[in-house]
Amino acid sequence: MKRGVQTGAGFGALAIGILAASTWLSTPQASSHREAPLITADPYADNTDVYAFVSLQNPDRVTLISNFIPLEAPQAGPNYYKFDDNVLYEIMIDNDGDAVEDITYQFRFRTETRFGNTFLYNVGPVTSIDDPDLNVRQFYSITRVDGPRRRGRSTLIADNLPVAPANVGARSFPNYAAVAAGAIQQLPNNSQVFVGPRDDGFYVDVGGVFDLLGVADGTAVDGLAGLNVHSIALQVPIESVTSTGSRPATTGSAGAVIGVWSTASRSSVASRGNGNANSNSIKDKDLVQVSRLGQPLVNELVIPRSTKDTFNSIEPTQDGAALPFVLDPEPARLLNIVFGVKVPPTPRNDLVTIFLTGIPNLNQPQNVTPSEMLRLNVAIPPSSVPNPIGVIAGDPAGFPNGRRVGDDVVDIALRVMAGATPLTPSFNISPNNALGDGVSANDVPYLTEFPYLAQPHPGNQ
Repeated sequence: MKRGVQTGAGFGALAIGILAASTWLSTPQASSHREAPLITADPYADNTDVYAFVSLQNPDRVTLISNFIPLEAPQAGPNYYKFDDNVLYEIMIDNDGDAVEDITYQFRFRTETRFGNTFLYNVGPVTSIDDPDLNVRQFYSITRVDGPRRRGRSTLIADNLPVAPANVGARSFPNYAAVAAGAIQQLPNNSQVFVGPRDDGFYVDVGGVFDLLGVADGTAVDGLAGLNVHSIALQVPIESVTSTGSRPATTGSAGAVIGVWSTASRSSVASRGNGNANSNSIKDKDLVQVSRLGQPLVNELVIPRSTKDTFNSIEPTQDGAALPFVLDPEPARLLNIVFGVKVPPTPRNDLVTIFLTGIPNLNQPQNVTPSEMLRLNVAIPPSSVPNPIGVIAGDPAGFPNGRRVGDDVVDIALRVMAGATPLTPSFNISPNNALGDGVSANDVPYLTEFPYLAQPHPGNQ
């Protein structure tokens, strides 16, 4: 048995036995892009992916990543994609299971243009993050709020940190990776941060999935190959985010489980300037939450169209409204109707456990309030050989225990919907436990070190 995994009735006890019989499955991840009607009109505030994991390289720290702006075409100049100066981007942590944020990291942006008399993003080759030939630059601040995010104690962690620029092309950036590395900034308390464009690590047969859940029919195409997103990646000591203020010794220790989700909020009143350098004027009292993401694919596939916009605007404490959709999810019905896959009968309490409460003896906090967020047991050590199918393939350090950048959450979600888990063992059979979307790899490899997601695709590819 692996160190740190307790025995018991939940996945924590069963994952190790499954691991001994499992084979390596090599298809990584997915999530939520353009998942609700209103947010499709506001891509700069659209939260596409959230990750929370303990990495093998830094097992004393937890990595939190939130991606925004789906379907970025790398060549979309001269006004390349960037974070919106009028959006507040936040990553929240609930460390006591009550569905209320206890820690919030807030990111506010401002944009500067050095030369207004050119259409160019840069006026010469750029070789460093502060190169004078870089015309359009973004900077940001990080504020930590302890307590509820609009009423808690705020502490400015850092200001005027540089955002990695767009990867315009090889003439503009002879060594883009070296320039982007300058955006990895060291913070107090042995923390680090990266903000900027990355390859979109979400790969999935988008067209097939939305064509009546057509999966693995032999024609799968990665619909997001060659596209970018904008990432906020933060790595902090584990003890800085637990309820006890210490690193848990065992998986059952107090404070071992944290819940993570991310949001984007806009001011309820918008104004336009004269096109000169922007100054951030976001006021918390005017903010309206327009995007929210924790568990991948919940709002995209489980929540129906009539409720998607509402889900993006509410707090986790209000997630009881989503309970009927989890108890009787449409994707499970489609698997049965379209493909004849037998799935567990309703009510799907197994899905409530996986998506809303966490799994006993793995990542369920004591006295948990059911709510949608990623839940991560930070005392479970990272896997030296990660299995992208995560917990249901015997790897307790993978999704749905948090989410690593290589976890294949599309295949996992399809199998979970079909009941291919130890919670419903009579359905943990073929074909239920072999479902997938047919896309077996990301278009580019992930990085092995922070910030883990790959370099963004260049504009002249």
